[in-house]
Amino acid sequence: MASNKAVNAGLPEPTRTLLLSGDNVEKKREEILTYFNQTWELYESLFECLADERAYFTKAIPLRHPLIFYFGHTATFYINKLMAAGLIDERVDSHIEAMLAIGVDEMSWDDLDNSHYDWPSVSELRDYRGKVNRRVVELIETMPITLPLDWESPAWIIMMGIEHERIHLETSSVLMRQLPIEWLQPQSHWPACQKARTDRTAVPENSLVSLPETAITLGKTDDTYGWDNEYGSYESKVSAFKASKMLVSNAEFFEFVQAGGYQDSQWWDEEGQGWLSFSKAEMPTFWVGSITDPANLKLRLLTEEVTMPWDWPAEVNQLEAAAFCRWKADETGKSIQLPTESEWYVLRQQVEGDQTDWQKAPGNINLAWWASSCPVDSFAQGDFFDIVGNVWQWTTTPISGFDGFKIHPLYDDFSTPTFDGKHAIIKGGSWISTGNEALKSARYAFRRHFFQHAGFRYVVSTHQEKVTINPYETDTLVSQYLDFQYGPSYFNVANYARALVDIAEQIVEKRGSALDIGCATGRASFELARTFDKVTGMDYSARFIDVALSLVRGEERRYLMPEEGDLMQYCQASLSDIGISADQAERVNFVQGDACNLKPQYQAYDLVLASNLVDRLREPKRFLRDITTRIVSGGILMLSSPYTWLEEFTPKENWIGGVRENGEALTTYQALQRLLAADFVEVQAPVDVPFVIRETARKHQHTVAQLTVWRKR
Repeated sequence: MASNKAVNAGLPEPTRTLLLSGDNVEKKREEILTYFNQTWELYESLFECLADERAYFTKAIPLRHPLIFYFGHTATFYINKLMAAGLIDERVDSHIEAMLAIGVDEMSWDDLDNSHYDWPSVSELRDYRGKVNRRVVELIETMPITLPLDWESPAWIIMMGIEHERIHLETSSVLMRQLPIEWLQPQSHWPACQKARTDRTAVPENSLVSLPETAITLGKTDDTYGWDNEYGSYESKVSAFKASKMLVSNAEFFEFVQAGGYQDSQWWDEEGQGWLSFSKAEMPTFWVGSITDPANLKLRLLTEEVTMPWDWPAEVNQLEAAAFCRWKADETGKSIQLPTESEWYVLRQQVEGDQTDWQKAPGNINLAWWASSCPVDSFAQGDFFDIVGNVWQWTTTPISGFDGFKIHPLYDDFSTPTFDGKHAIIKGGSWISTGNEALKSARYAFRRHFFQHAGFRYVVSTHQEKVTINPYETDTLVSQYLDFQYGPSYFNVANYARALVDIAEQIVEKRGSALDIGCATGRASFELARTFDKVTGMDYSARFIDVALSLVRGEERRYLMPEEGDLMQYCQASLSDIGISADQAERVNFVQGDACNLKPQYQAYDLVLASNLVDRLREPKRFLRDITTRIVSGGILMLSSPYTWLEEFTPKENWIGGVRENGEALTTYQALQRLLAADFVEVQAPVDVPFVIRETARKHQHTVAQLTVWRKR
């Protein structure tokens, strides 16, 4: 039986992450300085476990940099971010700060980085780290502080550096577990748990616990530093499900291994089979020995190998965890799978408080107990064990931003590169998770073949995780129109669709049926649905219609807008953002259609709105002739256009204006008066309606359309 000796004996306590609020600026400054120094010393103490210089310069795995990079990287992060924020104006070492700036997010297990680097020596980096430490301490002691701290505060950048280093405390320890054991040395301040069942038959059997249907809201609300992906909100109604009482132990996972789970392809999805074929894995990566001799299996820890602790959690990647669940489902006849992020949040309700409230960590987390995992039945939390702590827990949920997600401008590549559908969220934290990582709101994700101090628990659930390859719209034109129709206003120019509908509402008396032809992504159609009984939104582009239909379903659309060069802004559009209710949205029927070849069923409209359309048609005269028959007597035709006639859209012989007729100038407005005179009365003089379309952060199209309004005789 091990004592509950803290990992950090002889070292500064790995304190809880700081609250952003307070009523005493100098006390907060002291807290930040203490937190910085504790983090710095804790990180350097981890590298004391390296006993051979080869451990610094040899890649633990081919897909990531050697540890020398990470030893210096967390220090360069401070300087690079402080320079970007304009808080310092001089570098410490520009060469080191360029070389050690960017880490590696492994793209695929066989995407090897064979680059050769002229790494600095260990002594050079120790000297560099000392200089950075002094620079940051000086800044903390002198920087202006306003409470509560927020994204604009200089202290936020310091907190960003601190929490970033705590992330690499964990990721570096994982790499150390994959180096040759003889290159590391145990340290008294990094003690492994001594409690373990080495008899596989003595491990307690796992069981399932029922949880009721629960409505939850995800998103950071606590008063602590957070990464950008934590902010915003996501509401979820989680159906009733069952979850395993404990994490899957080495003994429980051994049943899958013993049953030939690594050799049977039916348990592995396509990605898993690819990884299995490449890795040739036969058992979890931290198991040492031969699976044919289970009595002599060992487990690789941070600095040592120990007799297999069968009651400790199995540490595997997400592909292995998912394969186990498929096998277990077949064995039991139950719908066993990994939980979603939302289901983990339901479990999390069993744990009182959060890291900032804990007097003592309720589980093997925050470096409060050991420098290793421990038995899966050590820490009861409600009806379960290890909802937080011991090892991270894989989910099926690919990470993405919540509603309202915004990128922090000084770390724009923290979250967004992982929003690709290929990074699965891990929850709960491990024994070495400190700071932000130990919070309920923490959201970290890794590629499914990645190894972390991560294991899993399983659920019996009916959920089907929606798989998205890339949740952000990458079609440039679609993104541009989403921004044009649902994005912010630029240069105080009102939203074009809303402005047109405002005019329509002043003119149209009978509001039964409306047609928004050339609707693009549908903003004007939705605006019309506020007051019209029935609206048809029509566009020639199936892509535009697909987007509009997804908005009707209540989905949010995420899209990329260029900032400059390769830099992008991540945006989102939803009907709730513009105040359109579900009932109003259901009044709109979106269809793909050709304005020059309308089908017979599109008839009897009280209003037809054609914005930015007539100068984009191959036969505008045919459209005007045909649309006339689709409008009821007394109905309104609204035509809005900048009259940008181009041969790529309309053969020049079909232009109705912008030409010379018998040597005289013929404007589009004059042509419309002529073409519509027999069937329409002009309601009012033409009105100029401006609009702005963003191309990049500093380039916009500022256009003035002319709106003409006609009432059918």
